[in-house]
Amino acid sequence: MQELINRAKELLADGTVARVLGWKAGDLPYNPEPAYFETEESLKDFVYNGFCGANLSKYMIEASKLEGKTLVCLKPCDTYSFNQLIKEHRVDREKAYIIGVGCKGKLDIERIRKQGIKGIESISGAEITDEAETLTIQTIYGEKTCAYKDAMLERCHVCKGKEHKIYDELIGESKDTKDADRFAEVEKIEAMSPEEKFAFFQSQLSKCIRCNACRNVCPACSCRKCVFDSNKFDSAQKANVDSFEEKMFHIIRAFHVAGRCTDCGECSRVCPQGIPLHLFNRKFIKDIDTFYGEYQAGEDSTSKGPLTNFTFEDVEPSIVAERG
Repeated sequence: MQELINRAKELLADGTVARVLGWKAGDLPYNPEPAYFETEESLKDFVYNGFCGANLSKYMIEASKLEGKTLVCLKPCDTYSFNQLIKEHRVDREKAYIIGVGCKGKLDIERIRKQGIKGIESISGAEITDEAETLTIQTIYGEKTCAYKDAMLERCHVCKGKEHKIYDELIGESKDTKDADRFAEVEKIEAMSPEEKFAFFQSQLSKCIRCNACRNVCPACSCRKCVFDSNKFDSAQKANVDSFEEKMFHIIRAFHVAGRCTDCGECSRVCPQGIPLHLFNRKFIKDIDTFYGEYQAGEDSTSKGPLTNFTFEDVEPSIVAERG
């Protein structure tokens, strides 16, 4: 991490960038948060470790409007989102100085807690430069340990790869973390009966409190004004009136990002209710791969997506319906 901080200081000092977009320490050892740093002195609060899961590419939409370049730290998976935002003319590439940072998988505090580890005071082994495969966790009940891989976010187990798709320079090594099939969970749901599918998603979406965290963090949700902010039909409410409202919000959002979602997993990461929202998007990705050929949103910043033009060879709605 020190190499990253030193480089950021150099780029600030020589005027290459006007600010740095990274992460700062939160009030607990496992919740660093996105932050801007405009001086060398302010970088004393900069952190980068296994808990820095936030995808910073979306913050570059507003940063692109500021004077001067912004140094932004992007993990390999984040660069897909940045490329997609370039493609949609939402960020200005010339306003970004991208440092591709190494990644050995990002951690999920809830996965640690589910292993019965409570009262956490500090965690070691989460540093990017730390080769340890075990986290050592100091709790109010004593020292506990947890395998690093058992604490990783779901998205890291189905990682798209450790290659940065866009960058100005690279700092830090990345580690391959993929050990699961990306579409395995989707296939389990596809195998359910219609009644079982409905019951599954009803049980999950009924947890929604309409906090809008998924929408606000999603790089593909970049509209300046969202239909769900309209008061015309009372859709801006934060609490659900009935079961239709909760389903409408998430289903419309999933259709909105179809063909554009890079599967960054931020929607599920930030959901305070633990709803696996990424499964909606991943189902669309799987179907696009099946019907239009394999396509990864954000793989580059120039190619056209499969849903942006019509050909006579496109599948008919009835075929999709038959597939379920």
